[in-house]
Parts: sequence; C-alpha cells; structure tokens
Amino acid sequence: MKAKILKKEMLSPDVFRFDVEAPRLAKKTQPGQFIILRVNEEGERIPLTVADFDREKGVITIIFQVVGASTEVLAALEEGDEILDFVGPLGQKSEIAPGLGTVVCIGGGIGVAPIYPIARGLHEAGNKVISIIGARSKDLIIMEKEMRAASDETIVTTDDGSYGIEGFVTSALEQLVDYGEKIDLVYAIGPVVMMKSVANATRPLGIKTIVSLNPIMVDGTGMCGGCRVQVGSETKFACVDGPEFDGHLVDFDGLRERQGMYRDQEAEGKDHVCRIGLGRGA
Repeated sequence: MKAKILKKEMLSPDVFRFDVEAPRLAKKTQPGQFIILRVNEEGERIPLTVADFDREKGVITIIFQVVGASTEVLAALEEGDEILDFVGPLGQKSEIAPGLGTVVCIGGGIGVAPIYPIARGLHEAGNKVISIIGARSKDLIIMEKEMRAASDETIVTTDDGSYGIEGFVTSALEQLVDYGEKIDLVYAIGPVVMMKSVANATRPLGIKTIVSLNPIMVDGTGMCGGCRVQVGSETKFACVDGPEFDGHLVDFDGLRERQGMYRDQEAEGKDHVCRIGLGRGA
C-alpha cells in the first residue's frame, strides 16, 4: 500500500519525523506495534515502531535515524512524495491496563519515539508514569514536550551533561530507587546496550522490565526467521511474538552480534548512495 508523506521534520541531526497518510493503519494501530516500509522497488524493508497515530485524521507518525543506504533514501523524500510500501500494524501491542501502579518508561536516543505512545497509553489508563529520556547530548534529545505531556514526571539525561542530569538513563533510574520510589514496572526502548543495562539494574530489584526489540527483519510475518531472538530457553521471532519481551530473559549479547552482521554491507550501500546522489533524477 502506498502512503503519502504529509509532513516532514528534522528532529535532530540525522533523525527525521514523517507524518504519513495511512487511514486504515491509523484505525487499527496500538502502542507497541510497528510497520514495515519500502521506499522503492530496489529498497530493502525497514521496520519502524509507530511513534504516534491519529485515528481521526488517518495519520501514522514514524521517526527514524539515517544509518544506512535505505534510510538515506527515505530521508531524501519530501512532503507530497509517496512511500511505495507501508504495511502494518505488525507485532503484538503493548499490555496497557489500569492498576499497574508506578511505571517508569525509559527511552534512549531514537527509542524515545516508540516509548511515547506506550507512556501516553499507560498514563491515560490511570497509572503513574515516570519517564526517563536520554541521549548523548542536548541536541539529540527528541520529543521532550510530548513525553512531559504524557507523564506525571519526566527526567532528562545527557551523557555529556549538556542538558538535564549528566549520565546515563540507568543513573536516573537508580536515583529514583535510592529516593524510595516504589516502581512496579519498567519499559525500556533504545540501543541494545542501553536496554541490557536497564535490565541488569532492575533484575536484582525484582522489577518487571519490558524491552522492545527491532532486530533484522525481512517479511514481518515470521516466515523468514531473520528476526529470531533468544528469550530464556526459547527462540522467539520479534515480528510475530514481539517486539516486546521480558528484558530479564533476552540474550542481548547474541542480539548485538546478529545486528552487526551486515554492518560492512550497510556502510558500502550508504557510500554508494552518497556517490550517485539523492536527487530526484538520480
């Protein structure tokens, strides 16, 4: 299904927000679910967790970072352009319900985008939501305004101390615990190393921790097996069994290794796109 880009915005260096016209998807999408898009006939499939949805306007919001050739081409599209394939919603929705207690929603870097609808849903359901968002520096913080509106309390961290609390998101989480905050549930989305650190911090405290995994995906239906992840003693497929899993059971080291399998090819592809140009006539 083709989808028109209604609005394009650069949120930070190499991070873009697209509001996409997709009424059927907007009607059905729930927090935690994702879409798979393909820019053109030659493009690879890109899985992106939905950052927002407006059922009345029929709009899906996606936020992505330019990391390879396909996202480079995607970022070159402008308002009014169409994405060739825009498929979803895929994956299992987040388990959002009232009575969960105090939930800490942690978003690292681009992971703030998919944590936002989860935080909003939990807050609207009547739970106390404390959000922690972090990035390397102030200019890389995204969606702070939206996260504050969806939370009872929002804490911002930066690695270099240029904004908010200096340190990692785990530092802010540990401070909450030290201050006596009773935390019933943690959601964490971001780089694999960040999610692993959060899980390691909550495991000895016995705090249930859910992470969202976005490994290599191809078809999004569980047929190819490309998105398999080890969760405890079981092999799961992120596209149909997830993308959310118990963070205390995920094999993060294996996941990191698999995600790095195609790093050289991605670099070569991005270099090729840069050399041939991204203009409409390229």
